[in-house]
Amino acid sequence: MSFTRPNRLPSTPTLPKGETVASYGTYLEAQRAVDHLADSQFPVQHVTIVGTDLQMVERVLRRLSYPSVALGGFASGAWFGLFVGLILTMFSSSASSLFLPAILFGGAFGLLFSVITYSFSRGRRDFTSSSQIVATSYSVLCAAEHAGKARQLLASIGGVRSGWPDRGVETSRPMGPPPSDPTATYPARPDVPPTAPPAPPVPPASPTGPSAPPHAGEPAAPSGPGAPSGPGGPTA
Repeated sequence: MSFTRPNRLPSTPTLPKGETVASYGTYLEAQRAVDHLADSQFPVQHVTIVGTDLQMVERVLRRLSYPSVALGGFASGAWFGLFVGLILTMFSSSASSLFLPAILFGGAFGLLFSVITYSFSRGRRDFTSSSQIVATSYSVLCAAEHAGKARQLLASIGGVRSGWPDRGVETSRPMGPPPSDPTATYPARPDVPPTAPPAPPVPPASPTGPSAPPHAGEPAAPSGPGAPSGPGGPTA
């Protein structure tokens, strides 16, 4: 009989998959949301916490000097000597007399090692600090088949985000320019088909154009140099 894990961690860096069901400003809020899902018998193996906009934050703790370095080295060495003394007393009852010398020897060794290490820095780093990787926001991702249930369970906590993009409401727009501003133009609406512009008016016939043909049954007017210029004119 073999036992397999429900979600196997990828061996290489892989982007998470799923829908964003909630988003929070701190990691504690995202952790609280996942804990709420676990308390509600939700399959949390389908949930992932993703931090976005990562930043490295280094917080300065204190200033370093030779006395502070020596004191810190002696304390760390004394703890190591205490651990060695306890191990010796467990295997031999006669080694209890070496308990205090082990602490002093460990403290002296830690003091010497810390002072020598600090002297090599030559004053380039006279402070001690602690570094952390902090994200601007934390998103809770879930598999698509369980995203709806996760949003319902997290509705009481807050921070729930919809899985569909926001759609803007289309407002009504005028179909043409107002009478007071005939030069204004407006974009056409997609739901109304464009209308054809009115046809230009037909210009009237020119009075200087060619003369109309004679009606049927009427003789054609003579033409040429001998033709009369009008009624009562000279004849050939």
